[in-house]
Amino acid sequence: MAQVQKYFEKFNDQLRLGRFEENATLREKRDVIRQKLQDKLSQEFESHGERCPSYRFCDQGSYHLGTGIKPIGGDFDIDQGVYFTLEDAEFTDPVLLKKRIRDSLAGHTKKVEIRGSCVTVFYQRENEDIYHVDLAVYREGGTAGVLPKIGKGKEHSEGEYRLWETSDPSGLASWVFANLDDAGRHQLRRVVRYLKRWKDERFVAAGNAAPTGIALTVAARSQFVAEYSDYVAKTPNDLACLRRIVENVAAEFVTYIDVDGAQFHRLKVTLPVQPYSDLLERMSDSQSEAFYQKLSALKDALADAEASVDPVDACNRLAAVFGSDFPVPDPSETAARVAPVILGSSASA
Repeated sequence: MAQVQKYFEKFNDQLRLGRFEENATLREKRDVIRQKLQDKLSQEFESHGERCPSYRFCDQGSYHLGTGIKPIGGDFDIDQGVYFTLEDAEFTDPVLLKKRIRDSLAGHTKKVEIRGSCVTVFYQRENEDIYHVDLAVYREGGTAGVLPKIGKGKEHSEGEYRLWETSDPSGLASWVFANLDDAGRHQLRRVVRYLKRWKDERFVAAGNAAPTGIALTVAARSQFVAEYSDYVAKTPNDLACLRRIVENVAAEFVTYIDVDGAQFHRLKVTLPVQPYSDLLERMSDSQSEAFYQKLSALKDALADAEASVDPVDACNRLAAVFGSDFPVPDPSETAARVAPVILGSSASA
Protein backbone atom coordinates (compact mmCIF):
# COMPACT_ATOMS: atom_id res chain seq x y z
CA MET A 1 0.00 0.00 0.00
CA ALA A 2 1.35 3.40 -0.99
CA GLN A 3 2.16 5.80 1.86
CA VAL A 4 0.11 8.92 1.07
CA GLN A 5 -0.68 10.40 4.49
CA LYS A 6 1.70 13.31 4.06
CA TYR A 7 -0.01 14.23 0.78
CA PHE A 8 -3.41 14.18 2.47
CA GLU A 9 -2.01 16.47 5.15
CA LYS A 10 -0.64 18.84 2.50
CA PHE A 11 -4.06 18.79 0.88
CA ASN A 12 -5.66 19.60 4.22
CA ASP A 13 -3.30 22.56 4.63
CA GLN A 14 -4.46 23.82 1.23
CA LEU A 15 -8.12 23.48 2.19
CA ARG A 16 -8.42 24.76 5.72
CA LEU A 17 -8.91 28.39 6.54
CA GLY A 18 -5.64 29.96 7.63
CA ARG A 19 -5.71 30.86 11.29
CA PHE A 20 -4.14 34.27 10.76
CA GLU A 21 -5.41 34.96 7.24
CA GLU A 22 -8.90 33.92 6.13
CA ASN A 23 -10.13 33.21 9.67
CA ALA A 24 -8.81 36.55 10.87
CA THR A 25 -10.65 38.34 8.06
CA LEU A 26 -13.87 36.46 8.80
CA ARG A 27 -13.58 37.29 12.50
CA GLU A 28 -13.07 40.92 11.60
CA LYS A 29 -16.23 40.93 9.45
CA ARG A 30 -18.14 39.16 12.22
CA ASP A 31 -17.00 41.63 14.87
CA VAL A 32 -17.82 44.66 12.72
CA ILE A 33 -21.34 43.36 12.12
CA ARG A 34 -21.82 42.64 15.81
CA GLN A 35 -20.78 46.20 16.63
CA LYS A 36 -23.07 47.64 13.94
CA LEU A 37 -26.01 45.79 15.41
CA GLN A 38 -25.15 46.89 18.93
CA ASP A 39 -25.02 50.49 17.69
CA LYS A 40 -28.13 50.47 15.49
CA LEU A 41 -30.52 47.67 16.41
CA SER A 42 -32.17 49.39 19.38
CA GLN A 43 -32.82 52.48 17.28
CA GLU A 44 -34.34 50.36 14.52
CA PHE A 45 -36.83 48.76 16.91
CA GLU A 46 -37.65 52.14 18.47
CA SER A 47 -38.35 53.61 15.03
CA HIS A 48 -41.18 51.06 14.73
CA GLY A 49 -42.46 51.73 18.23
CA GLU A 50 -41.11 48.42 19.50
CA ARG A 51 -39.01 47.38 22.48
CA CYS A 52 -35.64 45.96 21.49
CA PRO A 53 -35.40 42.50 23.06
CA SER A 54 -32.17 41.48 24.74
CA TYR A 55 -29.97 39.34 22.49
CA ARG A 56 -26.66 37.56 22.32
CA PHE A 57 -24.31 36.34 19.58
CA CYS A 58 -22.88 32.85 19.09
CA ASP A 59 -20.43 31.35 16.58
CA GLN A 60 -21.99 28.48 14.67
CA GLY A 61 -21.64 26.20 11.65
CA SER A 62 -18.40 25.06 10.07
CA TYR A 63 -16.53 28.03 11.53
CA HIS A 64 -17.44 26.90 15.04
CA LEU A 65 -16.77 23.22 14.26
CA GLY A 66 -13.46 23.99 12.55
CA THR A 67 -14.46 22.19 9.34
CA GLY A 68 -14.55 25.17 6.99
CA ILE A 69 -12.59 25.12 3.75
CA LYS A 70 -11.38 27.65 1.22
CA PRO A 71 -14.12 27.73 -1.40
CA ILE A 72 -13.30 27.30 -5.06
CA GLY A 73 -13.49 30.76 -6.59
CA GLY A 74 -13.82 32.64 -3.30
CA ASP A 75 -16.85 33.66 -1.17
CA PHE A 76 -15.74 32.61 2.29
CA ASP A 77 -18.47 32.44 4.91
CA ILE A 78 -18.99 32.51 8.65
CA ASP A 79 -22.18 31.61 10.53
CA GLN A 80 -23.46 33.65 13.45
CA GLY A 81 -26.44 33.01 15.65
CA VAL A 82 -28.36 36.03 16.94
CA TYR A 83 -30.39 34.81 19.92
CA PHE A 84 -33.27 37.04 21.06
CA THR A 85 -34.83 36.54 24.48
CA LEU A 86 -38.58 36.70 23.84
CA GLU A 87 -41.82 35.96 25.60
CA ASP A 88 -44.03 33.42 23.87
CA ALA A 89 -46.34 36.04 22.37
CA GLU A 90 -43.59 38.35 21.12
CA PHE A 91 -42.59 38.46 17.44
CA THR A 92 -44.50 35.42 16.32
CA ASP A 93 -43.46 36.38 12.78
CA PRO A 94 -39.68 35.77 12.54
CA VAL A 95 -39.38 37.76 9.33
CA LEU A 96 -40.02 40.95 11.30
CA LEU A 97 -36.87 40.34 13.35
CA LYS A 98 -34.94 39.59 10.17
CA LYS A 99 -36.10 42.91 8.73
CA ARG A 100 -34.94 44.78 11.82
CA ILE A 101 -31.49 43.20 11.49
CA ARG A 102 -31.27 43.86 7.77
CA ASP A 103 -32.35 47.47 8.10
CA SER A 104 -29.93 48.04 10.98
CA LEU A 105 -27.12 47.03 8.61
CA ALA A 106 -28.32 49.21 5.72
CA GLY A 107 -25.37 50.89 4.07
CA HIS A 108 -22.79 48.65 5.72
CA THR A 109 -22.31 46.79 2.44
CA LYS A 110 -24.07 46.99 -0.93
CA LYS A 111 -25.82 43.66 -0.46
CA VAL A 112 -27.73 42.46 2.61
CA GLU A 113 -30.42 39.84 1.96
CA ILE A 114 -33.13 38.10 3.95
CA ARG A 115 -32.89 34.40 3.16
CA GLY A 116 -34.88 31.39 4.28
CA SER A 117 -32.89 30.64 7.43
CA CYS A 118 -30.78 33.77 7.94
CA VAL A 119 -29.88 37.32 7.02
CA THR A 120 -26.79 37.33 4.82
CA VAL A 121 -24.31 40.19 4.62
CA PHE A 122 -22.20 40.03 1.46
CA TYR A 123 -18.80 41.63 0.97
CA GLN A 124 -17.91 42.18 -2.65
CA ARG A 125 -14.98 43.07 -4.84
CA GLU A 126 -15.76 44.28 -8.36
CA ASN A 127 -19.34 43.03 -7.88
CA GLU A 128 -18.14 39.51 -7.04
CA ASP A 129 -18.97 38.01 -3.64
CA ILE A 130 -15.74 37.34 -1.72
CA TYR A 131 -17.01 36.97 1.87
CA HIS A 132 -20.40 36.63 3.48
CA VAL A 133 -21.71 36.43 7.02
CA ASP A 134 -24.89 34.43 7.68
CA LEU A 135 -26.88 35.71 10.64
CA ALA A 136 -29.31 33.02 11.79
CA VAL A 137 -32.08 34.49 13.96
CA TYR A 138 -33.26 32.55 17.02
CA ARG A 139 -35.74 33.02 19.79
CA GLU A 140 -35.15 31.71 23.30
CA GLY A 141 -36.68 32.36 26.70
CA GLY A 142 -40.35 32.08 27.49
CA THR A 143 -41.07 28.51 28.66
CA ALA A 144 -38.18 27.21 30.76
CA GLY A 145 -36.11 24.33 29.41
CA VAL A 146 -37.33 24.69 25.83
CA LEU A 147 -34.74 24.61 23.06
CA PRO A 148 -34.24 27.74 20.95
CA LYS A 149 -36.13 28.13 17.69
CA ILE A 150 -34.68 29.36 14.41
CA GLY A 151 -36.60 31.88 12.32
CA LYS A 152 -37.65 30.61 8.89
CA GLY A 153 -39.02 32.67 6.05
CA LYS A 154 -38.02 35.19 3.37
CA GLU A 155 -39.23 38.77 3.13
CA HIS A 156 -42.10 37.95 0.79
CA SER A 157 -42.88 34.43 2.03
CA GLU A 158 -46.50 33.48 2.58
CA GLY A 159 -47.60 33.17 6.18
CA GLU A 160 -47.30 29.38 6.30
CA TYR A 161 -43.61 29.67 5.43
CA ARG A 162 -42.91 32.17 8.20
CA LEU A 163 -42.33 30.07 11.27
CA TRP A 164 -40.15 29.34 14.26
CA GLU A 165 -38.60 25.86 14.10
CA THR A 166 -36.96 24.13 17.05
CA SER A 167 -33.20 24.01 16.61
CA ASP A 168 -30.25 22.83 18.69
CA PRO A 169 -26.96 24.00 17.14
CA SER A 170 -25.03 23.65 20.40
CA GLY A 171 -26.35 20.10 20.79
CA LEU A 172 -25.21 19.30 17.26
CA ALA A 173 -21.70 20.56 17.97
CA SER A 174 -21.56 18.44 21.12
CA TRP A 175 -22.73 15.37 19.17
CA VAL A 176 -20.13 15.85 16.44
CA PHE A 177 -17.19 15.66 18.85
CA ALA A 178 -18.64 13.41 21.57
CA ASN A 179 -16.30 10.64 22.78
CA LEU A 180 -13.42 11.70 20.54
CA ASP A 181 -9.93 12.45 21.78
CA ASP A 182 -7.75 15.15 20.22
CA ALA A 183 -6.39 12.85 17.51
CA GLY A 184 -9.89 11.71 16.60
CA ARG A 185 -11.26 15.25 16.44
CA HIS A 186 -8.42 16.38 14.19
CA GLN A 187 -8.90 13.42 11.85
CA LEU A 188 -12.65 13.95 11.69
CA ARG A 189 -12.16 17.60 10.78
CA ARG A 190 -9.73 16.63 8.02
CA VAL A 191 -11.95 14.00 6.41
CA VAL A 192 -14.94 16.37 6.50
CA ARG A 193 -12.81 18.96 4.70
CA TYR A 194 -11.87 16.37 2.05
CA LEU A 195 -15.53 15.54 1.48
CA LYS A 196 -16.47 19.20 1.21
CA ARG A 197 -13.82 19.81 -1.44
CA TRP A 198 -14.94 16.68 -3.31
CA LYS A 199 -18.47 18.11 -3.25
CA ASP A 200 -17.29 21.47 -4.59
CA GLU A 201 -15.35 19.76 -7.38
CA ARG A 202 -18.07 17.30 -8.42
CA PHE A 203 -21.36 19.22 -8.07
CA VAL A 204 -22.78 22.47 -9.36
CA ALA A 205 -23.06 25.09 -6.63
CA ALA A 206 -26.64 26.24 -7.24
CA GLY A 207 -29.85 24.64 -6.01
CA ASN A 208 -30.21 21.30 -4.21
CA ALA A 209 -28.08 19.16 -6.53
CA ALA A 210 -25.21 18.96 -4.05
CA PRO A 211 -25.37 17.53 -0.53
CA THR A 212 -25.06 20.31 2.03
CA GLY A 213 -21.99 20.70 4.18
CA ILE A 214 -23.94 19.80 7.32
CA ALA A 215 -25.30 16.65 5.62
CA LEU A 216 -21.77 15.54 4.76
CA THR A 217 -20.59 16.33 8.29
CA VAL A 218 -23.37 14.32 9.93
CA ALA A 219 -22.97 11.42 7.48
CA ALA A 220 -19.21 11.35 8.06
CA ARG A 221 -19.51 11.54 11.85
CA SER A 222 -22.12 8.78 11.88
CA GLN A 223 -19.63 6.42 10.19
CA PHE A 224 -16.42 7.78 11.68
CA VAL A 225 -13.88 5.47 13.28
CA ALA A 226 -10.37 6.85 13.76
CA GLU A 227 -7.79 5.04 11.64
CA TYR A 228 -4.07 4.94 12.35
CA SER A 229 -1.10 3.33 10.65
CA ASP A 230 0.40 3.07 14.14
CA TYR A 231 -2.22 2.81 16.87
CA VAL A 232 0.29 3.23 19.68
CA ALA A 233 1.74 6.46 18.31
CA LYS A 234 -1.65 7.41 16.81
CA THR A 235 -0.10 8.10 13.41
CA PRO A 236 -3.15 8.94 11.29
CA ASN A 237 -4.24 7.09 8.18
CA ASP A 238 -6.71 9.46 6.55
CA LEU A 239 -7.08 7.38 3.40
CA ALA A 240 -8.28 4.32 5.33
CA CYS A 241 -10.56 6.47 7.48
CA LEU A 242 -12.14 8.23 4.51
CA ARG A 243 -12.50 5.02 2.51
CA ARG A 244 -14.39 3.37 5.38
CA ILE A 245 -16.71 6.36 5.73
CA VAL A 246 -17.48 6.56 2.00
CA GLU A 247 -18.06 2.81 1.69
CA ASN A 248 -20.42 2.80 4.67
CA VAL A 249 -22.33 5.89 3.54
CA ALA A 250 -22.71 4.43 0.02
CA ALA A 251 -24.09 1.24 1.56
CA GLU A 252 -26.79 3.28 3.36
CA PHE A 253 -28.47 4.30 0.08
CA VAL A 254 -31.81 2.57 -0.49
CA THR A 255 -32.86 1.42 -3.97
CA TYR A 256 -36.25 2.56 -5.29
CA ILE A 257 -38.20 2.14 -8.52
CA ASP A 258 -39.94 5.20 -9.96
CA VAL A 259 -43.31 5.27 -11.74
CA ASP A 260 -41.62 4.59 -15.08
CA GLY A 261 -39.83 1.54 -13.73
CA ALA A 262 -36.43 3.22 -13.54
CA GLN A 263 -34.18 2.47 -10.59
CA PHE A 264 -32.72 5.19 -8.39
CA HIS A 265 -31.01 5.43 -5.01
CA ARG A 266 -31.76 7.70 -2.07
CA LEU A 267 -29.91 8.40 1.15
CA LYS A 268 -31.50 9.75 4.31
CA VAL A 269 -29.22 11.68 6.65
CA THR A 270 -31.10 12.48 9.83
CA LEU A 271 -30.10 15.48 11.89
CA PRO A 272 -29.12 13.93 15.25
CA VAL A 273 -30.78 16.72 17.27
CA GLN A 274 -34.14 18.45 17.02
CA PRO A 275 -35.94 18.80 14.67
CA TYR A 276 -34.45 15.45 13.49
CA SER A 277 -35.03 16.41 9.86
CA ASP A 278 -33.71 14.64 6.78
CA LEU A 279 -30.81 16.81 5.64
CA LEU A 280 -31.16 15.54 2.06
CA GLU A 281 -34.94 15.75 1.71
CA ARG A 282 -34.80 18.59 -0.83
CA MET A 283 -32.83 16.53 -3.32
CA SER A 284 -34.91 15.29 -6.24
CA ASP A 285 -34.76 11.62 -7.13
CA SER A 286 -32.49 12.35 -10.09
CA GLN A 287 -30.22 14.50 -7.94
CA SER A 288 -30.06 11.76 -5.34
CA GLU A 289 -29.13 9.21 -8.00
CA ALA A 290 -26.37 11.53 -9.26
CA PHE A 291 -25.10 11.83 -5.67
CA TYR A 292 -25.02 8.03 -5.39
CA GLN A 293 -23.12 7.62 -8.67
CA LYS A 294 -20.55 10.28 -7.74
CA LEU A 295 -20.09 8.83 -4.27
CA SER A 296 -19.62 5.39 -5.81
CA ALA A 297 -16.92 6.83 -8.08
CA LEU A 298 -15.23 8.34 -5.03
CA LYS A 299 -15.40 4.98 -3.26
CA ASP A 300 -13.70 3.29 -6.22
CA ALA A 301 -11.01 5.97 -6.40
CA LEU A 302 -10.20 5.61 -2.71
CA ALA A 303 -10.03 1.83 -3.00
CA ASP A 304 -7.74 2.08 -6.03
CA ALA A 305 -5.48 4.55 -4.22
CA GLU A 306 -5.30 2.32 -1.16
CA ALA A 307 -4.44 -0.72 -3.30
CA SER A 308 -1.69 1.10 -5.21
CA VAL A 309 1.93 0.51 -4.26
CA ASP A 310 3.16 3.65 -6.00
CA PRO A 311 2.46 6.99 -4.24
CA VAL A 312 2.46 8.77 -7.62
CA ASP A 313 -0.26 6.50 -8.99
CA ALA A 314 -2.23 6.76 -5.76
CA CYS A 315 -2.06 10.55 -5.67
CA ASN A 316 -2.98 10.83 -9.35
CA ARG A 317 -6.09 8.80 -8.62
CA LEU A 318 -6.93 11.00 -5.65
CA ALA A 319 -6.33 14.23 -7.57
CA ALA A 320 -8.81 13.02 -10.18
CA VAL A 321 -11.62 13.15 -7.61
CA PHE A 322 -10.43 15.90 -5.24
CA GLY A 323 -9.10 18.35 -7.81
CA SER A 324 -5.79 19.94 -8.62
CA ASP A 325 -5.11 21.04 -5.04
CA PHE A 326 -4.40 17.43 -4.12
CA PRO A 327 -0.59 17.15 -4.41
CA VAL A 328 0.98 14.60 -6.74
CA PRO A 329 4.66 13.91 -5.99
CA ASP A 330 7.32 13.86 -8.65
CA PRO A 331 8.28 10.25 -9.46
CA SER A 332 11.87 10.97 -8.42
CA GLU A 333 10.62 11.87 -4.93
CA THR A 334 9.11 8.43 -4.34
CA ALA A 335 11.27 6.12 -6.47
CA ALA A 336 13.38 4.89 -3.59
CA ARG A 337 10.31 4.16 -1.51
CA VAL A 338 8.73 1.83 -4.02
CA ALA A 339 11.91 -0.02 -5.02
CA PRO A 340 11.80 -3.75 -4.21
CA VAL A 341 13.25 -4.73 -0.84
CA ILE A 342 15.64 -7.70 -0.75
CA LEU A 343 15.61 -9.50 2.56
CA GLY A 344 18.51 -11.59 3.87
CA SER A 345 18.02 -15.07 5.32
CA SER A 346 18.08 -13.72 8.87
CA ALA A 347 15.06 -11.49 8.20
CA SER A 348 12.59 -14.24 9.10
CA ALA A 349 13.63 -13.99 12.72
